[in-house]
Amino acid sequence: MPQTHTLNGRSNHNGCVQKNEGHSSDHQNGYHRPHRKIFDNDDEFQGNGSEVVEVDDNSVRYPDGTVRLRNPNIELMDQDILYHLALGSGSHDLVEMFGDVKFVCMGGTPKRMEQFAYTIMAEIGHKLPCGTTLQDISQFSYRYSMYKVGPVLSISHGMGIPSVGILLHEVIKLMYHAKVRDPVFFRIGTCGGIGYEGGTVVISEEAVDGALKNVLELTVLGKNIQRPAKLDKRLARELKALSDPEDPYDTVTGKTMCTYDFYEGQGRLDGAFCDFTETDKMEYLESIHKAGVVNIEMESLAFAALTHHAGIKAAVICVTLLDRLKGDQVLAPKEVLDEWQQRPTKLVCRYIKRYLQMKGRLSLDGHGSICVKSPRRFKLVQQESETYD
Repeated sequence: MPQTHTLNGRSNHNGCVQKNEGHSSDHQNGYHRPHRKIFDNDDEFQGNGSEVVEVDDNSVRYPDGTVRLRNPNIELMDQDILYHLALGSGSHDLVEMFGDVKFVCMGGTPKRMEQFAYTIMAEIGHKLPCGTTLQDISQFSYRYSMYKVGPVLSISHGMGIPSVGILLHEVIKLMYHAKVRDPVFFRIGTCGGIGYEGGTVVISEEAVDGALKNVLELTVLGKNIQRPAKLDKRLARELKALSDPEDPYDTVTGKTMCTYDFYEGQGRLDGAFCDFTETDKMEYLESIHKAGVVNIEMESLAFAALTHHAGIKAAVICVTLLDRLKGDQVLAPKEVLDEWQQRPTKLVCRYIKRYLQMKGRLSLDGHGSICVKSPRRFKLVQQESETYD
């Protein structure tokens, strides 16, 4: 059996004990300060009976570019267990494992993100040590899968807003604990096109809900909170510029509608329940098309809102599986769907490869092996995450 390996780590085994548990030099030099006053500059106001929270850059970044959590409680905890990732700040050396991360790429299924990990490994020329293979770092959580290839994390986020929201909370905290600087997040997925044939790549300019509101609505302690669902416009333009005129498909930009449901919420006629007519459906789809919506999916609203709230640059890139103006069911053959799903992956790979080439960082050796600070806590975190019923 080959040994497992997460990426370009300094060790070829699954675990190593780190004796140095101190902070990095950046933090020793005073870059990180207590979090208790990070909300002072937030611009909060009432609108439509909801509290809309805007983001102040100073509240989500330290001077060295590392992520600054908008939660004063985390620093007071003995350790922070990232329950759904089977990781912990006290059990794992997260700086050693993830400190070199630059890109976090998310997609729906574990298999798709495992394939992405191998694809990006080939694209950036990353080599695993002889006798090792990629390892699912979060395998003991039985919820999400996570692979690391050099400065790239590839993570499955499941289906829908609740699933991607839970993951983002823990991945954003992971960025904080690992002291990652200026990370870039991508969601790579599938969608239904609005006026676009299957196989079209869509780069989201912004995310809206089923009522065309550009906010994620949450009920927190009985209050309705609205968080702006903003994506990085410059990043979207840079991705669009990387589309190749020779590509045998179109790459477009526009608004992405995010719904809480695949059937009724997206106006499908083929669910278990349907209380509207085809005429009602077509009137609705035509109206959102005129409003600039080019595709529909189920994760972008939470992805955009939470990354924006954390001050993290993010983009959503999807491929259409059908034109919803022409039908509801996905009828393309599996081999065609498989090829279509590679198209947004190619665009993200081009972006990452270009960035690393500009920085002279292709084929880096660095962090990544599972490094255990406390064997006892490591076992407890593993056992806690395995208790998934």
